[in-house]
Amino acid sequence: MSTEQDKLKAAAAASAVGLLKDGMIVGLGSGSTSALAVNAVGERVKQGLRIVAVATSERTEAQARALGIPVSSLADNPNVDMTIDGADQVEERSLDLIKGHGGALLREKIVAGASKRLVIMVDASKLVHQLGVRYPIPIEVVPFGWQLTAKHLEGLGGQVSLRRNPDGEPYRSDGGNYIVHCTFESGISPESLAEGLDHVVGVVEHGLFIGMTAEVHLAEAGGVRVLKAR
Repeated sequence: MSTEQDKLKAAAAASAVGLLKDGMIVGLGSGSTSALAVNAVGERVKQGLRIVAVATSERTEAQARALGIPVSSLADNPNVDMTIDGADQVEERSLDLIKGHGGALLREKIVAGASKRLVIMVDASKLVHQLGVRYPIPIEVVPFGWQLTAKHLEGLGGQVSLRRNPDGEPYRSDGGNYIVHCTFESGISPESLAEGLDHVVGVVEHGLFIGMTAEVHLAEAGGVRVLKAR
C-alpha cells in the first residue's frame, strides 16, 4: 500500500470520526482503514468525547481498549447509533458493499445490522461501477463439510478458494469458521447472488452488504467526498 493511499485512508477515517457525538454507542469496524479510525476515535476520547464502542473483531476490541476507548457488547448495547467501517468495494450507484477481506465479515454485518447508520470510509480505489466483477467475495463457512459447501457455491457459478494462513493452515475467523473466496462471472446482480448465498447450507455469512449503507466518506486527491444513500 502506497503512502498516498495511506493518507487517503486516514482522511476518510478522520471525516467519518468527525460525525461522532457525546453519548453515542459506536460500532468500530475492522481492517486497515478502520484501524486508522479507531486511532482517531482514541484521540477524540482523550480530548473528552464520551462514547461507548462495540467492536466488530477481537483485534479492534484490543486496539480500542489500549487507546482508552470504553468498550461494551451488543448484549448490553443492542441499539448502535452509528458504525464506522471500511469496505473492499463500494458500488457507486447503490452504495452496496463487498466486505470481509479482513476476516471479520460476520461480526461486521451483525453490528451493521444493529446500527441506525452505517458509515463507510474508503479511498477512491474502492469505488466501482459494479460489485464483484472478477473480484472475490469472502464467504464464511462452517469447517465441517466445507468442501461440500464449496461445491454448492460452485453450483452458483463461483470459483472457490479456501483462505489460508501463511503457514498453509486454513484461516479461522474470530468465530472459529473458515473463509472461502468466491469469484463469480460478471452479469450476476449482487441482490440475486446474495439471496442465493443465503440459501446455501454451510454458509454462515457472506461479504455482500446490500442496502445497509447510509453514507460513504470517499477520499480522493481533491479531498473527501460524502456519498449518501438515495
